[in-house]
Amino acid sequence: MATSKWLLVAPVAGAVGLGVSIGIGADRLVGAAPDAIAKQDVKAAVTLPITRVVLFNSGVGYFSRSGEVTDDARVDLSFQETDINDLLKSMILEDFGKGRIAAVSYDSREPISRTLSSFAVNLNGQPTFAGIVSQMRGERVEVVTTPGAANQPGKLSGVIVGVETQKVPAGTTTVDTQILNMWCAEGLRAVKLSEVQQLRFSNPIIENEFRRALDTLALTHDSQKKAVQLHFAGDGQRKVQVGYVIEAPIWKTSYRMVLGDKEKPYLQGWAMVENPTDEDWAGVKMALVSGRPISFKMDLYNPLYVDRPTVEPELFASLRPVTYRGGFGFEGAAQAHNALDSNDKLKKSQNQWGALASSKPALQERDQAGVDAQKALRSDDVRRYTQTFAQELAGRPDLGVAGNAATASTLGDFFQYTIDHPVKLGRQKSAMLPIVGKEIEGQKVSIYNQTVQKTHPLLGLKFKNTSGAHLNQGPITVFEGSVYAGDTRVLDVNLNEERLVSYAIDLGTEVDPQVGPGTQKITSVKAVRGIVHTMTKFTEEKKYRIINRSQTDRTLLIEHANRTNQQFKLVETEKPQEDTPDVYRFQTLVKAGETKTFTVKEEKDAGSTISLTNGAENQIRYFINLAEASPALKQKLNEALGIKGTWDVSLRELNQVVADLQRLNLDQDRIRKNLRETPKEAEVYATYLKKLSDQEKEIDVLTAKQKTLMSGEFAARKKYEDYLANISD
Repeated sequence: MATSKWLLVAPVAGAVGLGVSIGIGADRLVGAAPDAIAKQDVKAAVTLPITRVVLFNSGVGYFSRSGEVTDDARVDLSFQETDINDLLKSMILEDFGKGRIAAVSYDSREPISRTLSSFAVNLNGQPTFAGIVSQMRGERVEVVTTPGAANQPGKLSGVIVGVETQKVPAGTTTVDTQILNMWCAEGLRAVKLSEVQQLRFSNPIIENEFRRALDTLALTHDSQKKAVQLHFAGDGQRKVQVGYVIEAPIWKTSYRMVLGDKEKPYLQGWAMVENPTDEDWAGVKMALVSGRPISFKMDLYNPLYVDRPTVEPELFASLRPVTYRGGFGFEGAAQAHNALDSNDKLKKSQNQWGALASSKPALQERDQAGVDAQKALRSDDVRRYTQTFAQELAGRPDLGVAGNAATASTLGDFFQYTIDHPVKLGRQKSAMLPIVGKEIEGQKVSIYNQTVQKTHPLLGLKFKNTSGAHLNQGPITVFEGSVYAGDTRVLDVNLNEERLVSYAIDLGTEVDPQVGPGTQKITSVKAVRGIVHTMTKFTEEKKYRIINRSQTDRTLLIEHANRTNQQFKLVETEKPQEDTPDVYRFQTLVKAGETKTFTVKEEKDAGSTISLTNGAENQIRYFINLAEASPALKQKLNEALGIKGTWDVSLRELNQVVADLQRLNLDQDRIRKNLRETPKEAEVYATYLKKLSDQEKEIDVLTAKQKTLMSGEFAARKKYEDYLANISD
């Protein structure tokens, strides 16, 4: 293969029009000699058809165009305006000959009126023939008049002086007629514009401007389309190609599964693809990548401006006080060094890409360059994909797996289906392409899950992906022989991965789930500094009663909730056939007409803590009565109850004294009230005074006793609390 030159495109923006060789309206303006115009602008555009398409599951597609060009050439493309940003982000160009990539120009977002007014011939406002000619005053033209034109030779050559309107007799009246005034070799001539059959500009620059203005007008028929022009410079005939990543519909898959009594299940897979472009695909090489590469949009199309500082002349700046801020020191220098180092890596990898040849060492070198570039710009994943496709275009072989309708191969972390035959698909059309057709390993099963169907299991298939290809997610239509059996759906299945699918209700099998009585038992008791830790074992049991009323044996898979996140574990139960994050799958054989029970038993240990306080007498007695408590712990708890008994005696005595004081205080209030109502001369008055005096003496004694008892109660309570807080065993 010839040496190719690559260009990671940095397109030239702001091209106000694209030169395209097209005819001028009304056959009145014809092209000038092409050799007088720059070849790159006048030469007919080369068509590069789409030759390769790679579709992803992330909403983008890689499109490659290739063809041959001769000498300096131009390729005209048009894209939806919404695709321009993706194009500018991902486009790569390649010239396999001795040529080079000259430039890529594309339409700006300027209004069409502003763009048209920038040309030498302003075509705004649907100008008339006279209006166009009037703009070209002073330009040399060649004019061909209609046969039989009055007093005019068949062909004139001269310079446009101007266009005027004259009154010309027409029968009994006059009409306005537009006259073209020209300066010719023989002098000034006037030609009726109605008699001009053909007019050609002699100046090739004006001719080229006219063509570009017309091309710009043509593109405005679809206001959402933008023109992109690729320029290749070189000598001789050679191959060129362009690749880019733009938004595209994701490709989808659907499968057919044929089940037999003795044969292996047969899997047939189809990929559904769409042609979202405005051109037909003919003989396109297509690949479908099963993977979700990171893809993003970035606005590269709109012009971006940054604020710039205003710098004053030195004379004025020196009159103001200057302020300075501290530097970043070594940290800033290190960051700058890292940025330069990353940029150098990127430049190095780009240079390596540009020097690639088709030899194996060169391919390996290009691979390493891609790795370096990815390290330099980790967010630019599109560069990685386009590099990979470029390797394929350069002749890198795929590692295919035979036997399917498409060649399956690994592509880094992704999986790729390469359609074996070129694809033909019309614009805006969709197609189904076969990608898998192979027998796989599988076994019919019945799948029971109480949350899906409480009474009956589902008929299903436990299969292993031995097709040699990654199976992309999609629906599966199941046939038993030639009879439709049901529909199902499968998620992505990797090579040699086992997966379950269900497609119908198994009416011949019935399952009755029964929950047994749960049990709980304390397994250990331990005290640490007044806090008692207990461990309780909870046991749960579930029985599945199964009856097979069909005429064939059933392999039943029971899906039981996996509660490892709740600390449950299986005990005294058969090992599950499969363990998933959500369910255990237990497999059991149920013969025709058989009734059996499958039991699942689970247990978990749960700990609890109780802090012993001065009001925890009932808790203490509870722990003393537990068989799981150690004798040493029980002894300490009994001692705690003895200390609490001493505290209780002190507390009862104190409470009695407090109650007596309250009784005496109430009685004294009664006596004082009676004294106020009784005359001093009465005999009972003296009795009240004596009783009041005796109570005062009793109150003094009780108050002193209360003080003593309070100190004793406080000491007893503190001793009890300190003892509880230090119990450990």
